[in-house]
Amino acid sequence: MTAPARMTQPAAPADASRAPKLKVGLAPSLLKRADDENLLRGVLGEAAHFLRENPDYTSPRALIDLWNLYQHRRRSLEFDDFGWDEVAGEAWKPLFEFLYRVWWRVTLTGAENIPNDSRALLVANHSGVLPWDGAMVKYGIASEHPARRKARMLVLDMFTTLPFLQPWLRHLGEVRACPENGERLLNRDELVGVFPEGVKGIGKLFSDRYRLARFGRGGFVRLALKTGSPIIPVSIVGAEETYPNLMRADFVGRPLGLPYFPVTPTFPLFGLAGVVPLPTKWFIDIGKPISYESYGPEVADRPMIVNELADTVRTTLQTMIDSRLSRRGSIWTGD
Repeated sequence: MTAPARMTQPAAPADASRAPKLKVGLAPSLLKRADDENLLRGVLGEAAHFLRENPDYTSPRALIDLWNLYQHRRRSLEFDDFGWDEVAGEAWKPLFEFLYRVWWRVTLTGAENIPNDSRALLVANHSGVLPWDGAMVKYGIASEHPARRKARMLVLDMFTTLPFLQPWLRHLGEVRACPENGERLLNRDELVGVFPEGVKGIGKLFSDRYRLARFGRGGFVRLALKTGSPIIPVSIVGAEETYPNLMRADFVGRPLGLPYFPVTPTFPLFGLAGVVPLPTKWFIDIGKPISYESYGPEVADRPMIVNELADTVRTTLQTMIDSRLSRRGSIWTGD
């Protein structure tokens, strides 16, 4: 009699917790997954090996270059022949937006008098100790002109040589004021801005506010005649009160290389805090273009005619300023 067959017990199922888990919907990789820590060690090891083989990359010069790249991370490093980097200038846009819309609440009129794509020479009155007036004219045109034109301002030597202002002005596309630079820009059909009063304009006393100083020797008229550019007068009202210049301590400014040293109610009494401009109400009025095309470029070498044309522009600009002042109420609200 044969023994009955042994009944085999079914094998116990393996511990499900020890079984490898696969992500649903994903095919398992054919490569072994590298441990994160080992991967990091491998990358750092390769980097160390590369630096040992290339010691130039660990030199002080390389570290300085790396730091410079970090500092310029918001710039395109693509400049025009005057050193303007448009990407770098965009970093200042929030500041100008705040000053234009909130701090000075600028009202700009006459933007339609500026051509959409051809050359033109903006001629404006200068004031305010620091060149905020040029920045506001430039920002206002870029914001409110139909073609969003970018004006290039010709700035005084004193501003282009100051270490804290020179890089800022260059990033904004401003150019040192000289006839050669103005001609190059206008011959490229750019919009160029000048302040014929020069240092006399920004250094004038508060008692002389809104009275135009002499327009030099008419250099801006020669520039317009040589390039066939129309002159567009621009009056700025409100900037004179941002830094009321009560007196000039020139004996302090001359050793510092400054043509003047302003004394205002807040500066130098409150130190750097005195540099904060007062929140006055600004008006920027852009007048009709004045064309001297009929005179021809040869008239630029005739001083008598040049001075006469400069006086005509000065009179037009003074009339625009007086007209705005007669309509302005409070210096804080304009009402």
